[in-house]
Amino acid sequence: MRIGELARRTGVSERSLRYYEQQGLLVAERTPGGQREYPEQAVDRVIRIQELFAAGLHSKKIAQLLPCMRDADGGPSAVATPRLVTDLVAERARIDRMITDLVNSRDVLDEVINAASQARG
Repeated sequence: MRIGELARRTGVSERSLRYYEQQGLLVAERTPGGQREYPEQAVDRVIRIQELFAAGLHSKKIAQLLPCMRDADGGPSAVATPRLVTDLVAERARIDRMITDLVNSRDVLDEVINAASQARG
């Protein structure tokens, strides 16, 4: 499929798809006319890339991780290195800390809202 169709099917801009290719996250063949041609499984790959970006991972880490993940067709994948697993655990811990900080911020805001409501009352 061409880049426009992949963009339409995944909701990702053509510019982002070209960036993914530059970063080694996505591979396209070239037609004799030089246009990008993506295999069907590129749809699942792009969705997975988007999920990993949404999880807070950067492109370099995603590039390390993608070969270790099974494709939608269930095909074989590389084995994650111990370093990669350690990095992913650290990334999850960072996200957990962010969640804790946000919950604490919300609790403080709730206290301020309650105090302000009582003062008005």
